[in-house]
Amino acid sequence: MSATQHQHQHQRPRAGPCALVLTGGGARSAYQVGVLKALSHLMPKRAHCPFPIVTGTSAGAVSAAVLAAHPLRFRAAVQNLERVWRGFHVDQVFKSDSLTVLRTGFHWLLALISGGYLARPPQSLLDNSPLRALLARRVDFGRIAAAVNSGAIDALALSATGYASARSVAFFDGAESIGPWERVLHSGERARLTLDHLMASLAVPFLFPPVKIAGQFFGDGAMRQLAPLSPAIHLGAGRMLVIGVRAQGDRGALNRMEAMSAPTAGQIFGFMLDTLFNDQIQADLERLERVNFMADRPEADGLQRVEATLILPSKDLRQIAARHAADLPRSLRTLMRTMGAYNTSGTQLMSYLMFESSYTRELIELGYADGMARRHDLLRFTSGSPAVSGQEPTISV
Repeated sequence: MSATQHQHQHQRPRAGPCALVLTGGGARSAYQVGVLKALSHLMPKRAHCPFPIVTGTSAGAVSAAVLAAHPLRFRAAVQNLERVWRGFHVDQVFKSDSLTVLRTGFHWLLALISGGYLARPPQSLLDNSPLRALLARRVDFGRIAAAVNSGAIDALALSATGYASARSVAFFDGAESIGPWERVLHSGERARLTLDHLMASLAVPFLFPPVKIAGQFFGDGAMRQLAPLSPAIHLGAGRMLVIGVRAQGDRGALNRMEAMSAPTAGQIFGFMLDTLFNDQIQADLERLERVNFMADRPEADGLQRVEATLILPSKDLRQIAARHAADLPRSLRTLMRTMGAYNTSGTQLMSYLMFESSYTRELIELGYADGMARRHDLLRFTSGSPAVSGQEPTISV
């Protein structure tokens, strides 16, 4: 995507710190780690995190939390992230052994046959307790609170969706000057962030169980998140680096061969995840561009330009997932095949669930290459240099 440019030399982004916005994307989020790795190599070895404001949704919330916990050692924090993602296996995220898959399948079948009398329907298709255990070891929420209290970072926000309130909630810990906000379908609530907030942001509907926080169940942060850039802006960002996980020009559509027959359950679910994680960020960037256009007009009343730089994969991640399909555990391959989501027919779904090192390593390398190809954008952006009229877009891809 390339935005139409309406940049005037006298207009600068509003005064405010730089924010990092990490979208959701399941296993695709390994790509974001690659882009961050490139940025860390472009900066001095002992540089602090260049983003005083960090926001994350779903899988992007994991990287956001790790960076916020180590704001004074940006390269070391990214190296820790890379170490985890390069060694990922599905069983570190959810239980994928044959016995667990069979037990879950039988539970669903018994609940269906008995109408819920003999067994209540499970809360989710997959048991992600291994992921909770992994994050409990890897993310130090005490360090995040200390970083905020010391002023090392301005704010961290993790987004989740309340099932009772039907609104997107950005749970944030930040400077005292930052207040909560309330909109029709989204809000910002100050909180002492915990593992529950992170697990709630990761709770993909149907796949993973919801998480109870303060008496309400929450699910994946991408649901109902109609304005994914809003938390960063409310937290005071003057410019934003947004790292997405859908390839440039890709709309997530089924290919011609897939569209010849009715889509399978696996294809529909993959389509749903792709919509959940990617469509709103694209729409919000378009809204930001319109607001920036209005801010440039002489009659603009109080509007200020907020610059955003977007980095997307240069290759279709579905094709990369297809090359690594055989690396999935046999039980998960069987489940994918049953859903009609294996090999070429299910690359969309596999690209989000393939937490296997062969796949995540290739995505990290792609993110690194794409980040290095955009080195001038990254360095100009993080240094705070203004865009040059006629040369640099307000929203660039």
